[in-house]
Formats: sequence, C-alpha cells, structure tokens
Amino acid sequence: MHFSIPETEVRSGENGSTYVAYNIHVNGVLHCRVRYSQLLGLHEQIKKEYGSNVVPAFPPKKIFTLTPAEVEQRREQLEKYMQAVRQDPLLGASEMFNSFLRKAQQETQQIPTEEVALDICLSNGQKVTVNILTSDQTEDVLDAVATKLDLPDDLVGYFSLFLVREGVDGGLTFVRKLQEFELPYVSITSLRSSEFHIILRKSYWDMAYDSDAMDNRVGLNLLYAQTVSDIERGWILVNKDQHRQLKSLQEKGSKKEFIHLGQTLKYYGYIKFDPCITDFPEKGCQVIVSAGNNELNFHVKLPNEQMKEGSFKVTRMRCWRVTSSQVPIANGTTNPCSSSKCEVKLELAFEYLMSKDRLQWVTITSQQAIMMSICLQSMVDELMVKKSGGSIKKMLRKRHNGSIHRPDSQQAVKSPPLLESPDQNREQIVKLSTKLSSVSLRGISASNSNNDISDNDFHGNYAFEGIGDDDL
Repeated sequence: MHFSIPETEVRSGENGSTYVAYNIHVNGVLHCRVRYSQLLGLHEQIKKEYGSNVVPAFPPKKIFTLTPAEVEQRREQLEKYMQAVRQDPLLGASEMFNSFLRKAQQETQQIPTEEVALDICLSNGQKVTVNILTSDQTEDVLDAVATKLDLPDDLVGYFSLFLVREGVDGGLTFVRKLQEFELPYVSITSLRSSEFHIILRKSYWDMAYDSDAMDNRVGLNLLYAQTVSDIERGWILVNKDQHRQLKSLQEKGSKKEFIHLGQTLKYYGYIKFDPCITDFPEKGCQVIVSAGNNELNFHVKLPNEQMKEGSFKVTRMRCWRVTSSQVPIANGTTNPCSSSKCEVKLELAFEYLMSKDRLQWVTITSQQAIMMSICLQSMVDELMVKKSGGSIKKMLRKRHNGSIHRPDSQQAVKSPPLLESPDQNREQIVKLSTKLSSVSLRGISASNSNNDISDNDFHGNYAFEGIGDDDL
C-alpha cells in the first residue's frame, strides 16, 4: 500500500475556528482527513507501546500559527512519517495503527456505525449478500462471506476480498486487495459509483494449493467459477481442441477435471492488468502486464508496432519500489497542483538480474502499480515459506488467529449454487493473455545466449536474495 498526503485543506471546527486537515491517500485515493493533533496522539501511543527508538521522527509542535510554507513543510514531514510507520514490519501491522486508520476513515466519510447489507461478488457474477456493521473491518467481512457460503475455517485464508472496477465492455480492473486498515463498506460506499464492486477471489499463487481448496465442495465451486470466468475473459489462453475438452467436462459436471485441465493452460491463475506504459525494451512502450506462477508476463507493443512477449521470474528481481507524483491533468499549466487540476501518477520500478553480473532497472507507469507491488510481495512471501519448509496454511491463516466468533444466527446459512456452466450470452473478451501487472521486469534472451535480448521475445529466470532457481 502506498501512503501519501498530497494536499491539505483548511476546515471549520465546531466552535467556528479553522484548522488544517491533512488528506491521507492510499494508492492515490483519499482514505481519510486528519488533524495534526490526531497524528500526534497516534505517535505518542506508538512511542509508549513500542519505545522511542522504534518510532520514526515526528514533526514538532509549533507555538504560533503556521505560515503556508510551514504547513507545506509539515505536510511533507507527516507524509514521510506515515510511510515510515506503514513500511515498518512491526508498526505497520499493529492493531494500534490499523484501528486509527479505520476510525479516521469512518469519521471522514461520516458514516455512522449501523447494520447494513453488503453485496460481495463471486467470479461468476453471482452476488452473496452479508449482514455486517459499517464499522466491520476486512477480516470481519471475509469471515461473514465464508459463513454465508459455508466455507470451512481452515480455507478462509485461501481467499481474499478485492476492490474491482467493471467497465461497460465487461472488462475487469483490479484496484486493490482490501486491507486490514480499511472498512469495506465505507470504502465501496465512498466511491459512489456502481462500477465498483468487491469480489471474492483466491489469494495464493502456487496452483499446488488448489488441491486443498478442491477437497471441499465450496472451495471447489469457487475455484471452478474463477477458472471459468478467467477463460471467458481471455485471461487463460485456450485453443480449439482444449475448448472442446473443457466444454465436454463442463457438460459432464466434472469440475475437478475441468480445473486440472485449466492448470495446464497458459496463464492459469494469473491476474491481468490494464494497458500501461513501460520503458522496456524501449522508453514509452505500451504494455499489458500479467502476474502469476511466480513471474511477470509482458505483451509489449514497440514504437514500430512490433509485438514482443516476455516472462520474468520473480526470483531474479532484486528489489522494487513504488513512487507517486502529482502531474497536471491538462492545458500544460505550470501552476502548483491543486486537487482539481492534478492527478497522481504511480510508477512501479524494479531491479532485474539480466545476466550473471548485470542488473537493470525497469519502470512501469500504471495506476495499478500498488496492486502490482502487492502481488509481487505475496509471491515472494509464498516462496520464502516454501523454501523454509513452512506451512502455507499457517501463513494464510495467520491473520485469523484469534478472529471474532461468528454469530450463531449466521451459522445455518448455506452456500448458494455456484456457476455450473459459462453464460453463453456473455460477450467473449479478446484473449490477450496477461494479468497481474506487478513489478519487475527485464529480460534475458530466450535463445541460447544469456546476454542478448531476442528479436521477438525476452525471458528471465530469477534470483531473489537467498532464493535461487535450484531452490524452487
């Protein structure tokens, strides 16, 4: 998640006085407005709980009213502070920090705590309605969905809630994975657009874990629905012969066999990102990025209209970073950005091992840069758990330790029927195999030479610190 404070606002207090509000954005979207005193209170709590030596520097109090220049300086300092706290493994994951952000989000959107119905979409377009509180966090909502579907506790961590935007053409844009510091109902309501939905989708990458989910009826149905949907959207590539086999399995109701065949197809389990811009292999190239199977895949359109495709193993990515900047929307104005005249530009840059002794940076300019980064991190997490001999189940269920007890009133609600066959009336999406636009990219040749980029494609293997190809 990328935290920023791109602007401030002068707002009126209850007694008629004014104060400066600092607008905290997450992934370029307003999450909450807070006062300096609120952030100072959070800082003091964190310092008391974790010690002064752990907490990053906080901008000092001022005796007199701040000048515009001092407000700007404080904005920059608070932004760096929020980023430092979030990036710290201990502080960023603390309930103290997350609860502060949830409360601030609810107060900013002025949504009172009350019981509401929230629709969660499945991959087949079906909706599951759960009764929750507006103040319920992401984990609570996911638990409620699992209860409604009758998904066993030990499989809940295999799935996550994602905020998506559905286009008029049926295209699906992954905005972000809902986080522990936000309230799903508030997040979706504050967008005030019917284009946005919350969707349930598997949250792991290694298809070896599919077998765990498929041992359960509901888990099997969820994976089946996702596989059918990805094929329909063209996210998974299927030739005519494979299409006939899939159709036959579908008609027989052979869901496990359908998924097993799907696992052999190109881009199974990948997420596709919207078209964006990259500087590889040339600056300004249009690219469609996909992520899955511990790699990034690029479909690049060169300036001369030539198309190139390349895949790059996450194990060859040394590091990556996400940066944001404010750019004028139009008219080429050189005036300082305001919230109405500027937009946030997000970039994901990664350093890739091109050959044995050559590292190179690649940049992707995309509004989904944060989502790409999250995907990269989750791939690395899975690899590290696998390398250490740990249990993926423990990793996926870690956040559910000590989770809330599900109300008895919800226990009897069973799973609605999930998709049995594709909607024949649904318009077929162009089958451009790409998904998860994540992070790093640079390639070495798919030919015998490891130093040259081929004319038609590029390819990489990977070496993330401590994980080599031989370890996987």
